[in-house]
Amino acid sequence: MASTGEPSPPPAGGVLWSLAGDVRGLLMLPAALTLQVAHPAVGAGVDDHSVFRTDPWGRGERSLSSLLLWVYGGEEAAEEGRRLRRLHRTIQGTDTRGRRYHALTPENYAWVHATGFPVYRHASRYLVRPLTGPQERALYREWLQVGRILGIHDRDMPQTIEEFWPYYRRMLAEEVEATVVVRELVAADAPVPPPDRGPLLLRLLLRALWPVLLPPLARFRRFLTVGLMPPDARQAIGLDWTPAQERRLRRFGAVVRRIVPVLPERLRYLPRARSARAAWRAGRG
Repeated sequence: MASTGEPSPPPAGGVLWSLAGDVRGLLMLPAALTLQVAHPAVGAGVDDHSVFRTDPWGRGERSLSSLLLWVYGGEEAAEEGRRLRRLHRTIQGTDTRGRRYHALTPENYAWVHATGFPVYRHASRYLVRPLTGPQERALYREWLQVGRILGIHDRDMPQTIEEFWPYYRRMLAEEVEATVVVRELVAADAPVPPPDRGPLLLRLLLRALWPVLLPPLARFRRFLTVGLMPPDARQAIGLDWTPAQERRLRRFGAVVRRIVPVLPERLRYLPRARSARAAWRAGRG
């Protein structure tokens, strides 16, 4: 439990506990990140201040670690939210429409948070299973808890699903666009350095094979990023998606849905999620 007066993380055993730390969640993250930076202010902030070009693996690792803390971190969750707000205090500039932005402006910060819900909802249909009506509502309530951990006030987040969808459609109609960062994230030919994490032998092997491995990996990343983004968001940004690609995604999802559930817990869940789930089960006796 978080300490008194601090926002609590999503409930143990909830929908997010099943989704966020599952290895399939890794496949969903690029779509959510791309939808975030389709907002002109968010995209400009990342373009101007992020190290995603020079340190993509480190940036991805830190983003994933932060997400897992929001969901599985217990008392650490609220501190992680405060750390992120401190980190974003100096991020400001001018967006692509000539408007001054600050990373912590409620509308901008709330959009970064908001994108997680529609992506989880859509991507689950392919990689996990379609959420039932009660599960969707539970997921939205839990995602509101994440927003509170991030320091977003309730007045700046739609408080129900019924309020969320008009907000979401308005943002797609009025704000999102194919920003510079969006175009880089979905490019199949963007330069990406070889991974610099993991065992030395593996890193050396990947470095030697990277010229051969990168092109198919980049195409696969684009395929998942665009395919797992909700169709209305994809259309608003102007990302092409063909019926043939849709069939391929459905076939890929069918394979993933068959394989991942039969994996042992140590392979199916990321370490922080696995530890939190084990501790929760032990606490229940």
